[in-house]
Amino acid sequence: MDEFLKMLDHLPEVKQGFGGEWVSLKVRGKGFGYLWERTQTVGLKSTVEEQAALVAERPDVFEVQFTTESTGWVVVHLDRIEADELFELVTEAWCMTAPKSLVESHEIVLWPELYPSS
Repeated sequence: MDEFLKMLDHLPEVKQGFGGEWVSLKVRGKGFGYLWERTQTVGLKSTVEEQAALVAERPDVFEVQFTTESTGWVVVHLDRIEADELFELVTEAWCMTAPKSLVESHEIVLWPELYPSS
């Protein structure tokens, strides 16, 4: 949980909002994720295609949260995913949601490069 929250510090303008049992994750007022501490899961925005691929490949890690015409939200079990893969998914969700100008001005860095092994 703490590592996930640390990841958010590396994406510009992420705001957390507390909604009872969950924490919403937004960039410039638009949601890209939700964190449920009680279940140690996070819901992230993705494409419909990526949602289907993730759930089909590893149903023990990923679940369908809900789907719209243009997006597929996926539930991620935090205790079943490596940090680098989680950071990639969080970054993709942020990039799908943030204004293009903000995405273009932000240098995307991979998680292992931020915190290399000793």
